[in-house]
Amino acid sequence: MPNPRIFLYGASGHAKVICEILEAQRRLPYGLIDDNPNITSLLDYPVFNTVQQAKVTAEDQFIISIGSNHIRKKVAEKLQPVSFATAVHPGAVVSARSIVNEGTVVMANVSVNVHSRIGWHVILNTNCSIDHDCVIEDFAHISPNVALAGNVEVGEGTQIGIGASVIQGIRIGRWATIGAGAVIIRDVPDYAVVVGNPGRIIKYLEPLKHGV
Repeated sequence: MPNPRIFLYGASGHAKVICEILEAQRRLPYGLIDDNPNITSLLDYPVFNTVQQAKVTAEDQFIISIGSNHIRKKVAEKLQPVSFATAVHPGAVVSARSIVNEGTVVMANVSVNVHSRIGWHVILNTNCSIDHDCVIEDFAHISPNVALAGNVEVGEGTQIGIGASVIQGIRIGRWATIGAGAVIIRDVPDYAVVVGNPGRIIKYLEPLKHGV
């Protein structure tokens, strides 16, 4: 049986990186979908404006190539019941005893150590380190050069900024934001925005109405 066609949803800089991950895996994307009519190609791949224009079939798979966690969740809900692919760069090191769920993208030089669980539509960005027994829930984004020690939990939709560090055993809530370079030594509640070393809460984000 031939491999399913892979479409990326969103034609952005983030999509460029995912295209190259798929190329490195020898799984060329068939095309991209973006509602901006001025975008007709990306890295020489065709960009369609709608799913209908792309003539998607039930056998095709998607990766949502959008950096915003909130928008990624909305698109995932809109696209159901399609199937989703996972893109793992060959230069990433992912333990065979860990789980990476569908729709997730694992970029170059990422490390995922033993018995970690990575949810659906997660972004593990370049050079981040996920140590043993971590749990990253759906739609989270772990930015470049983030370091999570062992037994860290990151809630749904949370963004951990570039270069942040999280000590072992920390629980970070849902839809929280951890600032670039922050050092997290205490648990973080849902919707909190945390910055600095040591990390401190500066405000709370208002929960949105679309299920977050």
